[in-house]
Amino acid sequence: MTDRIERNKAFLANIHARGPFEGHGLVCRPAQLPPFAGPDNEFTTSTRPVVEWVPMVVENYRRQVALFEAVPHDGVPTANISTGTQLFAAAFGCPVHRYEDTNPCALPLVRSAAEADALEEPDIWKAPSLCRVFELADVVRRELGPDVLLGPPDKQTGFDTACLIWEKTGIYSAMLLDDEKGAVKRLTQKCTRLLIHFIRELRKEFPTMTMAGYPGVWCPPEMGPGYSNDECGAFGTELFAEFCLPELIELSKAFGGLAMHCCADAEHQFPLFNRIPGFYAFNRVPAKRGYLPILEHFSGPEAPVHVLCCPPEDITAELVQNAPDGTRFVFVAMGVDADTAARWLERMRDLCPRSATE
Repeated sequence: MTDRIERNKAFLANIHARGPFEGHGLVCRPAQLPPFAGPDNEFTTSTRPVVEWVPMVVENYRRQVALFEAVPHDGVPTANISTGTQLFAAAFGCPVHRYEDTNPCALPLVRSAAEADALEEPDIWKAPSLCRVFELADVVRRELGPDVLLGPPDKQTGFDTACLIWEKTGIYSAMLLDDEKGAVKRLTQKCTRLLIHFIRELRKEFPTMTMAGYPGVWCPPEMGPGYSNDECGAFGTELFAEFCLPELIELSKAFGGLAMHCCADAEHQFPLFNRIPGFYAFNRVPAKRGYLPILEHFSGPEAPVHVLCCPPEDITAELVQNAPDGTRFVFVAMGVDADTAARWLERMRDLCPRSATE
């Protein structure tokens, strides 16, 4: 198993680094135990001991290992320290609404430019939601061994976090007002500084933690982190260029590149995404126009690898057939057992004949 993990790591590292083309990746992910079963069952928002979440993380990791041993896919098992999108907003003091069976969500904390400017940037070591990420990762590492590969928490961009902290219609309105737009940028900068500091400390403490974060595909820990960039679908390109693009460039320069998740109707922003240096991986959720528009903007050997979760097989075939030479894909089958994974891999080998999966 160790030899195959090292081969898969080398294969995925080459894809993400845009090395010589070796084929497309095929990754299978088993069904995972749900992290939410009652309103007090999300570890960053609870006051219960983090050790209570260790059995869930360990079981989900062992399910990945079992599937890895059963079918020859290109994935790498990771013990995932998963969180909801509220993580950084909660650190700023946002109240958090917790549901019975899904991710919690942050509720707005400020409603004006003056309140946004008065908000202090938190100390990560005094923010319970952030400290508990370190605590859980440490206990999981002690349980599974010092070399276990860890998966990362959620990482919204600073701007996306600012849009959780500041009531949404208020922050959007402020972006259009000359006397308030500066407050939007200052709040975003606070969120970005916190994000960068948090990631640097995580990397220092957990060097085996992959930072990409898109759906369960291992990426070398030294490569740039992945971020959710979803607010950008709500406004035009001029506002994106003013309020979002500078931060994305800063994040990429801080860590030598970035990966991105985007589930918004944001195709109009794709040309601006191409201005981000070191943009190496894209997890696109289809949104209204589906998957195919990605090839209009991101294709060829210099484009980011497309990490796509369970596209229909006819769409997979169309993507692979229409992609210019050198375009890289990682296709992910989610929530599959060994038999389903084996059948999926057999069909995908026909659609992706150059895949490294044998």
